[in-house]
Amino acid sequence: MPASSTPASPTLALGAARVGVRGRITALDLGRAPEAGLPPAELERRLLELGFVEGAAVELLHQGLFGGDPIAVRVAAATIALRRREAMAVVVTDRP
Repeated sequence: MPASSTPASPTLALGAARVGVRGRITALDLGRAPEAGLPPAELERRLLELGFVEGAAVELLHQGLFGGDPIAVRVAAATIALRRREAMAVVVTDRP
C-alpha cells in the first residue's frame, strides 16, 4: 500500500500577491529581492523587526494607486506599509 503524503501548499512572494491574499509566512528568501535597495542582512533585520517571522499570519490589505506601491500588510495584529520590492523577500503560503 503506497504511503499517503500531503501535497505541499503553493508559495508565492508577498510582493507579487494581490490585495486580499491571506497566508502564513514560510520563509524570508533574500535572493528574491535583489532590487530592494538594501544589503541583504539589513533587509532581513528590518523585516524580522517588523514581525515578518516564520509562521506569522499575513494579509495584503491595500496597495498604492500608482504602480501598486507601497502595499499595506497586516502581520499578526500590526498593519505595516512596505515596498513591493522589499516584500518580494517574504515567502507565504496562499492559505492561512
